[in-house]
Amino acid sequence: MREFSLPALYEVPSDGNLTDLIRRNATQHPDVAVMSRKVAGVWTDVSATEFLAEVRAAAKGLIAAGVQPGDRVALMSRTRYEWVQMDFAIWTAGAVTVPVYETSSAEQVQWILGDSGAVAVIVESDGHAAAVESVRDRLPALKHVWQIDRDGVERLRASGAEVGDETVDERSTSAKADDPATIVYTSGTTGRPKGCVLSHRSFFAECGNAVERLKPLFRTGECSVLLFLPAAHVFGRLVEVASVMAPIKLGCVPDIKNLTDELASFRPTLILGVPRVFEKVYNSARAKAQADGKGKIFDKAADTAIAYSRAIGTPQGPSLGLKLKHKLFDKLVYSKLRAVLGGRGEYAISGGAPLGERLGHFFRGIGFTVLEGYGLTESCAATAFNPWDRQKIGTVGQPLPGSVVRIADDGEVLLHGEHLFSGYWNNEAATAEALTDGWFHTGDIGTLDEDGYLAITGRKKEIIVTAGGKNVAPAVIEDRIRAHALVAECMVVGDGRPFVGALVTLDEEFLGRWAAENGKPAGSTAASLRDDAELLAVVQQAVNDGNAAVSKAESVRKFRVLPAQFTEEAGHITPSLKLKRNVVAKDFADDIEALYRG
Repeated sequence: MREFSLPALYEVPSDGNLTDLIRRNATQHPDVAVMSRKVAGVWTDVSATEFLAEVRAAAKGLIAAGVQPGDRVALMSRTRYEWVQMDFAIWTAGAVTVPVYETSSAEQVQWILGDSGAVAVIVESDGHAAAVESVRDRLPALKHVWQIDRDGVERLRASGAEVGDETVDERSTSAKADDPATIVYTSGTTGRPKGCVLSHRSFFAECGNAVERLKPLFRTGECSVLLFLPAAHVFGRLVEVASVMAPIKLGCVPDIKNLTDELASFRPTLILGVPRVFEKVYNSARAKAQADGKGKIFDKAADTAIAYSRAIGTPQGPSLGLKLKHKLFDKLVYSKLRAVLGGRGEYAISGGAPLGERLGHFFRGIGFTVLEGYGLTESCAATAFNPWDRQKIGTVGQPLPGSVVRIADDGEVLLHGEHLFSGYWNNEAATAEALTDGWFHTGDIGTLDEDGYLAITGRKKEIIVTAGGKNVAPAVIEDRIRAHALVAECMVVGDGRPFVGALVTLDEEFLGRWAAENGKPAGSTAASLRDDAELLAVVQQAVNDGNAAVSKAESVRKFRVLPAQFTEEAGHITPSLKLKRNVVAKDFADDIEALYRG
């Protein structure tokens, strides 16, 4: 199939904007908890009425400071309640939010604030404030800096006390559906980040249709979601706006180091994450079982879960024997895994990278279905996702209702719909290249099956052509290799070379466990073990698993273990964990050459 579309389930209001949602919630669901925030370490609910009042008070402060309709206001913070509060306050003041990753360098801060022409920035910490201050002399438009950790929100509320309600009412309704709501900068994997202009219409079309299609996951007064993705990422914004649109209770976690504890205390019904989160859950559970001498039981339980999930999709369904085994392992293993995920959830939505078919079947088999989706910043997050009632594991699902997916002659995925961005800020050339006759060229390669389910096989610009002329899509192999507990990252190489090779980094958490279990010296690191025969044999198993997904000509023949993980600080990955392949290739040129010597 070359093209597929679904009818819209939600009509975008032509004269409204996203602040309509919080006013509607306060009117229709005044006492319903739409947010929850940590107060003295305890989750405390915030009603729709309370949230609206707090947003309006902060918006008054922005107005008092001179922020005008259409002005850009940057927001640099970890994922926390104040992020959501200030996002809606910026919109209520009639302004445009410019998210900045909290890990951004001073140079990146300068580029985003300067390119967007931000007149103000709300930062979280002393470190963020210092980064802004270090480049402030190069930001002539920047007039105000407020810091959350130094009572910045409270000072905004106090300074706006004299602004009248009628002024806020006027400002909050000044933006219309086609006006910009936010400028979200891309990851910048191949150059300067580009600012994607997303309108209020984009979010209405995106979140309205997603919530309607996934209605059982968004029941007001019953469902809740814990946001631990970066709020600066467009996927995080999807979670924020969709939760408010439903509405369901939203909680925010700034640090995922204690994610298991946060899930246990918040107990969400819905989790939205990236594949690495679900890989960690699986790998951690398996490692714990092995440490407790129950590794064989866990592996049998995992195989049963996968078999059970696969059988669900067949006409005959699971056999009686499989049902009995599944019921036994549900008591012994699956219920404990669901408890780790909060104990109340049945569904998760995963995006950002392929989840992997085996992992998808594993989670569905334990009673926690992970619905895989696909999207880009330019598509306001999800442009395709698996419906809750007709999941096809191994695909990223059907198009967002009201949108169209087309496969071009060269295999590129093209998109059309109201959810798309309107263009790149201050970059007409890039906009003209990406948008042609209303169709967005994603740069991704994919296929559509007979039911309109999309599968993504790679990026056009990342296709490797070996010396023998074989085209290789790195993502397919990389994702399979990276699924191994010991592997943190994998980058396939081989452009113009006689065969495909790979650079592999080791997961520091699991490396420590593996080293202890295999009698390696205390304090062993990736650098000290990169040539260890036993470790290389384990990595080879991961490579073999990756090779099983491709033809022999596309398979990895040799690999090199690198002495440390790729980091954002070193410029090897973006804040959203995408590889900057050109930087990695340059910094590890010697390791790549070593693959092809002799």
